[in-house]
Amino acid sequence: MPRLLPLVAFLVAAVLFGPSYAQDTSPSPLQDALQTVQAEVAQPSRATVPRVLAALLQADAPGTVDFLRAWGDREVSVRDADGLFFYTEDAPDRMQTLIDIDTRAPVATVSSRELSQIRPNAGVRREINSALVSYELTHPDPDRRIAALASIARSPDIEQIEPLTEARDAEEDPSIIQRMDRLLDLLNARFATDSATRIDAIEGLRGDISTEARRVLNQTLQTRADFAPEIPAGTNVARIRTPGEDMDLIAAYATLSDAGLVPPRPGRNAIRDVLRANVVDGTVGGVPVHLLTTDEMRLEAYRALEEAGTVAPLVTEADMREAVAAYVFFDAYLEPDAAVTDAARDSLDSTRTAISLWQFVSISLDALSLASIFFLAAIGLAITFGVMRVINMAHGEFIMMGAYTGYVVQTVIPNYTTSLVIALPLAFAVTFAAGVAMERLVIRHLYTRPLETLLATFGISIALQQLAKNIFGTQARPLTAPDWLAGAIQVNDVVSVASIRVAIFVMALGFLLMLLYILNRTRLGLEVRAVTQNPGMAASMGINPDRINMLTFGLGSGIAGVAGVAIGLVAQVTSEMGANYIVQSFMTVVVGGVGSVFGTLAGATLIGFLQKGIEWFNPANTLAAQTFMVLFIILFIQFRPKGIVALKGRAAGD
Repeated sequence: MPRLLPLVAFLVAAVLFGPSYAQDTSPSPLQDALQTVQAEVAQPSRATVPRVLAALLQADAPGTVDFLRAWGDREVSVRDADGLFFYTEDAPDRMQTLIDIDTRAPVATVSSRELSQIRPNAGVRREINSALVSYELTHPDPDRRIAALASIARSPDIEQIEPLTEARDAEEDPSIIQRMDRLLDLLNARFATDSATRIDAIEGLRGDISTEARRVLNQTLQTRADFAPEIPAGTNVARIRTPGEDMDLIAAYATLSDAGLVPPRPGRNAIRDVLRANVVDGTVGGVPVHLLTTDEMRLEAYRALEEAGTVAPLVTEADMREAVAAYVFFDAYLEPDAAVTDAARDSLDSTRTAISLWQFVSISLDALSLASIFFLAAIGLAITFGVMRVINMAHGEFIMMGAYTGYVVQTVIPNYTTSLVIALPLAFAVTFAAGVAMERLVIRHLYTRPLETLLATFGISIALQQLAKNIFGTQARPLTAPDWLAGAIQVNDVVSVASIRVAIFVMALGFLLMLLYILNRTRLGLEVRAVTQNPGMAASMGINPDRINMLTFGLGSGIAGVAGVAIGLVAQVTSEMGANYIVQSFMTVVVGGVGSVFGTLAGATLIGFLQKGIEWFNPANTLAAQTFMVLFIILFIQFRPKGIVALKGRAAGD
């Protein structure tokens, strides 16, 4: 590293005193400087790089940094005839355009056979990159300094500690200082030569949940398995293993056998081969061959051969225990200093605690996202089922109709943002009209017959699914989110939330506020609540219950259509997609409390958190999670049949 410090000083001076270049009377100062070390530049090695850097420092020529970067990236060629250096660009007919390294102007077009591309090896490139990183750490542009820190983090090296420390002392930006301190902790924890510095750096990583910090701590705590009659002095022992308890007895014996300390223990294949080699007149040790189909019979035949002195004795369990008892099996840290590993272990324990907390936050955010989807899917049903007491089995198909409406709009309007803005109100209009038509043609005739309502809407559900298959086919159709919703909000290395899920949560919150406003602040809401509580009294007050039922059913269906557009952005749009949400929607309404918007919100939250919590215990089986969730809800309803938010008064009695 000391041989790079002059170059660093030069590069900083080059930036601060750039106008002095105009005083250079040489027409090609950089080319002239390179010609003084022409052989070292044309055929570089790690031993010759310092001489090149010293020559460039002495020349103080403009364009030096760009040349070093191009030299390391193998973008410099030398002309064989005169040994001059050029940047090159491809030209037609396998020709190369020569670019002057001082003026950046094209000077000639020559055949590629007249040039030799300079190819620095990995060691040379590492030396060049170290010099460039040192320069970037002191660059006036803060973005360049941050990029240099990211480059060091990707490829950490012990030689980067000194220039980073010097840059840290000269840095004035508090945010960059914080980044530098963290990076110095990462480098010192891994590469520092004295234990005190390493321990201080490791303490600085306590609670750091980033991937880089965990990698450094885990590397510090790497172990190797070993054994010995006694643990050697000075060994940093991580764990002592006891054969037969926390270490397999056979594996321990095999370790000794591989080291040539005990006779090998024949396995099943070895026993089989021995028996095959000792078949005499159709028997092995007096046991007929046709009986050697089980391990017990093979062992009996082998013991017979053993008693006859034909084969070596089998190693028994007692023999293995006696052999391994003479040795100590242990895991030893690769790091010999126990103080360093103790500090790393304490820091990693603290980090694991922080990771557990952030994982809980991540699961909670996932559960909240799932709850918002369930709420969107169920809020329309909460109106039709909770308010009108209509069991609408076709509610899922209104979700499907809304998703297909969004797909059709995207096929017509390729701009995803514009199509989404148009699809949301259009999906509401389409499903509102479909809901009104369904209520006028079917539901209004079945208000007093709930079982027939269930059967009729179930038939309509099947018919709508088949109609969707006939129109759109059976393959899933894409409903693409705009680019501004395609990414994720990265909180840290553990927690990230998809932008589309945040948008769905905001949409669910918006629907909640809208419904509360409609039901509590508008004439329609007042009439809906009046008809819900006492249709006869509402009719005597001049309210038309028939009209209110139609509008209420249409409103619930329209909201389901808008929910379909939102759900289609995170799920596949198929003719069966509604069936995937109808069960959860009914569970959400029933668990939350029939007829209550806040009950639907509470039910969606409970089911979302419950499903994600069960999946956390058994992440490989989501079907099991849904099964346990249904069982829990059945038990919940047994103890609270009216749901979380139960209606009071006359409506509760109805």
